[in-house]
Amino acid sequence: MTATPPIIADPPDVLSEVLRAVRLSGSVFMDGRFTEPFGVISPPRWDGTVAMAHLRHISVFHLIVRGRCMLEIADGSVHEVRAGDVLLLPFTAAHRFWQGAPAEFRFAPDLLQPGPIPGVDTVCYGGGDGEETRFVCGFVESAELLAAPLFRSLPDLILERTSEYAVSGLLTNTVNEIVERMDTADPSASYLLSRLMEMLFLEVLRRHAASLPPNAKGMLAAMGDPTVSRALSLLHNAPARRWTVEALAQEAGTSRTVLTERFNRLLGKSPMEYLTHWRIQLASERLRVGSLRLAQIAHEAGYESEAAFSRAFKRVMGASPGAWRAIS
Repeated sequence: MTATPPIIADPPDVLSEVLRAVRLSGSVFMDGRFTEPFGVISPPRWDGTVAMAHLRHISVFHLIVRGRCMLEIADGSVHEVRAGDVLLLPFTAAHRFWQGAPAEFRFAPDLLQPGPIPGVDTVCYGGGDGEETRFVCGFVESAELLAAPLFRSLPDLILERTSEYAVSGLLTNTVNEIVERMDTADPSASYLLSRLMEMLFLEVLRRHAASLPPNAKGMLAAMGDPTVSRALSLLHNAPARRWTVEALAQEAGTSRTVLTERFNRLLGKSPMEYLTHWRIQLASERLRVGSLRLAQIAHEAGYESEAAFSRAFKRVMGASPGAWRAIS
């Protein structure tokens, strides 16, 4: 009797799954109006005085609502940006904007004034009566360790131009909704702005992933591979299951050899190595933010004993679970 081949569904939305796991959150933090000539420096949006700040990954958005200016990012590259552009800087390095010939560059935090929406500051700055450039600036943050595989595959700048015909309607509509909410200056808009910024981040990453060349590597490239994305979804949805490569390959609709080759090529890890790292990263977040007993965390991570969990945790994180919890 011939075995019935498995029914393979459409590739899952692994990107959304990962972003849910990393506890993505975001919001708008500034509405700025600058008149030419102006020069402003945006410092890293990272506060080292906040406890364990290094365990949260922060990315910054700039939406160019009106006007145009120049942007220089951390690698020294210079870009001309204009109304309709969406700028995502996945890392927190300093960058600067200018237009014309400014006499000086001012630090953006020194120019902030409280605005009508809680948590959103305003800036009005410039050296003359030249053209006005308006930015709406936001951020998204996530668990650093869980997000690391995703962010390692991103460039220093992702630039989307909503003025171009090929841009998605969802991206344009999300940007327009953010700007509209800012213009209404409704103090109750904070929650909606947070959700919109998260939607914007997801859509920008989707578009970036779709533009990757065929030989790309990294998490986004893996998510674009139908076979690997199915396997990733299975692992993410049931990390504690007693997986084998054979069982994972069967449910992903491929062979063990093909699955292992694609994981190694795209992610630099075998399927089981990836699973171990994902389990330990999930457990590290539980240790950091929760009060569950170590035995419960070990069980939820798929380990039958605390000893086995502790060995795997120290191998991946370089510290025991107890030591990690103490410093977190």
